[in-house]
Amino acid sequence: MHFADWSIGLPLPYNSPDKHTGGMTYGGHSDSIVVDEAFVLRIPTNIDLSAAAPLLCAGITTYSPLLHYKVGKGQRVGIVGLSGLGHMGVKLAKAFGAHVVVVTTSPNKAQDPLAPRCPRGCYFQEPGGDEETSQ
Repeated sequence: MHFADWSIGLPLPYNSPDKHTGGMTYGGHSDSIVVDEAFVLRIPTNIDLSAAAPLLCAGITTYSPLLHYKVGKGQRVGIVGLSGLGHMGVKLAKAFGAHVVVVTTSPNKAQDPLAPRCPRGCYFQEPGGDEETSQ
């Protein structure tokens, strides 16, 4: 399992040595790109790209540690903040069967109709607070 860590020499997207190909990176802002098939996944044509994009960014960012630490039923997962990453982390941790606690400085986000919704069975807790608020 690899986490993003600049200390191990991840290649930069522009003019950086690529240890996988032995060549150089030439950026990603183009209409097409040639890459090693090990780094490609196919998005089915029936899935809207704008709906798939969060899974490729926030999704893998939160999925990777949940998988690494073998999160599952009966475990507790704390999510700090209910924004983009937090929202995705809550959804994935709940899907793995974990009990989720969202730590937030604004518990009123749970009632805000414009904020990401927390799935049923999620709890909100203010930092330093002892009480959980069921949502």
